[in-house]
Amino acid sequence: MEWHLFSTLFLLGISYTLQSDTHVRVDIFYANLTQKKQALINITGFVIFILPISLLVAYYGIGYSFNAFEIGEISGDPGGLTHRFIIKSVIPLSFILVIISGFIFAHDNYKNLKGEST
Repeated sequence: MEWHLFSTLFLLGISYTLQSDTHVRVDIFYANLTQKKQALINITGFVIFILPISLLVAYYGIGYSFNAFEIGEISGDPGGLTHRFIIKSVIPLSFILVIISGFIFAHDNYKNLKGEST
């Protein structure tokens, strides 16, 4: 059970860290750039990396969790968890939240790029 709770916490925390801009980045060069260049890098990173991967995981994750619901998947361990689809449905949910947070993150960076205040 603890692994399921840990994975849920981790998956739902991804969108929070992106929204609050506290995610890990290697800023050897990034820290020395102007705010507009940083905003351009953030927007580009969202469009090239975050959005496509999140869309793929959310799209295929919905089928993955729905399949677990259809077959009534339970844990293989004696006395394990029933209704495993609930745990598996956190995967697409978390990446849908990442997409939403990513658009907000990109919008904030777009405003920085245009010189507007956030």
